[in-house]
Order: sequence, then structure tokens, then C-alpha cells
Amino acid sequence: MNTVTLIIALVSFIMSIVIAIGKGDWLIAGYNTSSKEEKEKVNIKRLRLLTSLMLLIVSAFVLLLPYAAQEKTSLYLLIGGFWCALIVYLILANTWCKKK
Repeated sequence: MNTVTLIIALVSFIMSIVIAIGKGDWLIAGYNTSSKEEKEKVNIKRLRLLTSLMLLIVSAFVLLLPYAAQEKTSLYLLIGGFWCALIVYLILANTWCKKK
């Protein structure tokens, strides 16, 4: 495992913690550039939780990728699992995180 992989995993892990404790709303793409009216339509606590979980998944993905790359089946499963997590994240961010 090289240094770049560890740095990327560490940065995404730290960002996950910062967002989870409520100090990193400016790190959430799209939310930080939204107007005040648009921000009022979002349940920020849910969005924080979902985004921090996704960043934890990114950290794990980055750490596991070099090991999975040694075997094609493992690599395909890891990449497929990552894409599934990303799709679920996008769906939940646009449904579950909206205020009713």
C-alpha cells in the first residue's frame, strides 16, 4: 500500500468525522452553494449522517482496492459494491434528506 492511498483514505475519514459532528456542512457539495431557501428544504442532520457514512465507505474502498486488485473477481465485487452504495446514497440524498 502506498502513501497516496493512505493519505486519501485518511482525508476522507477525517472529512467524515468533521461532517458527522456538524462542523463540515461547507464540505457537502451542492449544499454549500445552495440558496437559503433551498437549504431550508433539506434535513441537514440526515444529510450529514448519509454523507459521513458515504465518506467512510470511500475510505474503506480506497484501502481495500490494492488488495482486491490482485484478483479480478474481488475487484469486480468491490467496484460493484461501491457503485451500489453510490446509487443508494444519491437516491437517499434526494428523498430521505428532504424535509416534507
